[in-house]
This record gives sequence, C-alpha cells and structure tokens, in this order.
Amino acid sequence: MEKSKGTLEAEISKALTQWEKNYLGRGSISVKTDILRDMVIVTLNRILTPAEYALCRDKDGMLSIKKTRNSLVESGLEDLKQILLSLTGQEVISFHTDISTQTGERVMVFKLSGDLEKQLS
Repeated sequence: MEKSKGTLEAEISKALTQWEKNYLGRGSISVKTDILRDMVIVTLNRILTPAEYALCRDKDGMLSIKKTRNSLVESGLEDLKQILLSLTGQEVISFHTDISTQTGERVMVFKLSGDLEKQLS
C-alpha cells in the first residue's frame, strides 16, 4: 500500500525527533514536516535550552549559539540524509538549515533528487 503524504510527513517528523534525541541528546518540543515539490521542509520548535536563550541576549552570544547549533546538525548530516533516503526512497541533493535565536525554532530544508510530492499524489 502506498503511503499518504500526511503519513510520510509524520514518519519524517518522528524519525528526526528520534535522531535529535539520540545524536544531540535532547529533542525539540514539536516537529512539523511538509513535503513540497522536491523539498522536505521540517520545522522544529523550542530547541534551545534556557541557558542558550540567556546567551542569545547579546549579538556575540547569539552568533555563537547559531554557529555551534548549526555545526552540530551539519556534523550529523550523513545520518539525516540516510533517514530521508530510507523514508522517501530519494537522495538528498542539498541541505539548508537555520535557527531563530528569538523563537528557538529551527528550519531544515532537504532538497531531493525528484518531485516527491508528485510521486505521492
């Protein structure tokens, strides 16, 4: 049976939450995944610790947190690519991420080798 778009989005959210817990030591409060054309867009909410929020009050602290958090995610990129490949059957051809030090929200964009949304419809 073919998976629905919503089912696959939920599976990706669950897998990335588990990856965060295993690899980074803690997970976000909530995760939302959207499949749009050849992209998987994942929004992870409230990922910063109270100490990181405190550091983000000044520009140097904010830049330091962004750099450290992005480096941590980038260091696990091969695992993330493998998770997406196993769930979607498509290779990740590029990856983009950023974190808001205001809201503690991270956005991840995985660009895939094909149009996953069309494949699912």
